Amino acid sequence: MTSDAVQSLPDQSSPEPRRALLVVDVQPTFCEGGALGVEGGDAVAHAVAGFAAAHRDDYVLVVTTQDWHVDPGEHFSDTPDYVDTWPPHGVAGTAEAELHPALADLAPDVSVKKGEYQAAYSGFEGVDGQGRLLADVLREAQIEAVDVVGIAESHCVKATALDALQLGLATRVFTDLTVPVSPDQGTQARVEMTAAGVELRPSA
Repeated sequence: MTSDAVQSLPDQSSPEPRRALLVVDVQPTFCEGGALGVEGGDAVAHAVAGFAAAHRDDYVLVVTTQDWHVDPGEHFSDTPDYVDTWPPHGVAGTAEAELHPALADLAPDVSVKKGEYQAAYSGFEGVDGQGRLLADVLREAQIEAVDVVGIAESHCVKATALDALQLGLATRVFTDLTVPVSPDQGTQARVEMTAAGVELRPSA
């Protein structure tokens, strides 16, 4: 084959998909000292901030989600079972419900709040400041793939990743940028996500 023939061959490489970074519920309420603090939450917050700063150009959109509870009904309980009912957390307008201070320089493209009047685990149950559902935000930006990070792996990260997959998005969870409520629940969440088709991998 001549060099001219080689040069005329079509490029067989696939273009990178349009990708979004979903930063799920990185809030003080879910970190050490918060109402539902998860061990390792603060470390994840700082790791997510560092990753986002270093890789911002890899993403068409960076989206944050926040628990933003006003009156979520039976989601809050004075006698929580920590399965379906929980102590008050992520209360709208409080410092605990804001983004973690480590994310002060993140400047997300879209901020989604969820759970005002109901339990909401998945970021896809929330809306942005314009009232758009997360699915619509991603669709409008022609997003094809998402990377999911945040707190907690066993709950809102898992729910968000599974919903993203259901929408037909190639979905990855970065295992070093999330933390579960407990090791056992983390193991179960990873089994569920893997079985569904979510890719679990470190961010490096």
